[in-house]
Amino acid sequence: MSQASPQSPAAPIYSEKLWPNPWIWLIVAGLSGAGILVMAPISMMAGYLTAVVLFAIQAVLLITSTPRIEVSADSLQVGRAHIERKFIGRVESFTGEDATAQRGTKLNGLAYLCIRGWISPVVKIEITDPSDPTPYWLASSRRPEQLKAALAS
Repeated sequence: MSQASPQSPAAPIYSEKLWPNPWIWLIVAGLSGAGILVMAPISMMAGYLTAVVLFAIQAVLLITSTPRIEVSADSLQVGRAHIERKFIGRVESFTGEDATAQRGTKLNGLAYLCIRGWISPVVKIEITDPSDPTPYWLASSRRPEQLKAALAS
């Protein structure tokens, strides 16, 4: 009779990448297309080449700057920030106007932010480490209730 092996501490319980929405890619394409207009008086070939180069640069920047949220049995990583789960207090999720307020008028200036304008819902994660002046982390999430549940487990 075989037993299931316990989950390794490094295995993620929850993982999410905060990819840009399709409309962001339309903006990138539009900005790249402006390269055609700028370079067209010189030559159309230079305009097309400029558009392709601009699109490639913007795409690389968007992809490489896309943060990941990952919850494991013993830690939480949001973007570049990393904390042990034992220092996580109350976790709240917000959508709609409540999410807008959390990103605006209710925002504490000491909070760590990993928010993306194209993702409306946010999750507020209280930090209980006495040596850390950060009161909470505020992170965008397309699945805020799942993130909250993963941190509660």
